[in-house]
Amino acid sequence: MKTGILFVIFCVLISHSTFAQKQVYSLKVSPNSTTSYEGNLSSGEKIPDLSWAANSSVACFPATQNQKFTGNHVLYSTMIPKYSEMFITVIPKNKKHNFSLYAYIVGETNEAVPPNLNSCITCEADYKWDRKWRGKTQDHSRKVRINAINRSYKVVIGVVGAEGLTEGDYELKIEVKSR
Repeated sequence: MKTGILFVIFCVLISHSTFAQKQVYSLKVSPNSTTSYEGNLSSGEKIPDLSWAANSSVACFPATQNQKFTGNHVLYSTMIPKYSEMFITVIPKNKKHNFSLYAYIVGETNEAVPPNLNSCITCEADYKWDRKWRGKTQDHSRKVRINAINRSYKVVIGVVGAEGLTEGDYELKIEVKSR
């Protein structure tokens, strides 16, 4: 009996570490400034289970758009100060590369990352459109906007290769506007 319980615990721990993102890069941003970072998708990992994103307590992107998030995910974390807006942009160096972007807000001490993200305060995503929108244009960059009202939060940013893309250089720009 004890051996069976230990085996189950061992299997759960192995599966958790197998599917959990290994690296989250910490970034420093300042109020009323723009900060840029260079990166490559090869420093991330694929996340095969994308069900976390369509979960109603996360609501990052619908499951119908999963194909746009099947490449490597490179995760970054930073803080958004209270009374601030954060504008996050990823710009692929190769304009033909298809990237996607998401960012979510959690409490300052929350360490959960996809695919083990069960809930968040808010999540925003941008990806290549399936069709044209009247009066709007889209280029190769992806942008999201998040805000904090009366407290600061942790922000986790995911730069993702669409349609299985696992390699590609990019620039990540983070602009913070505070009152």
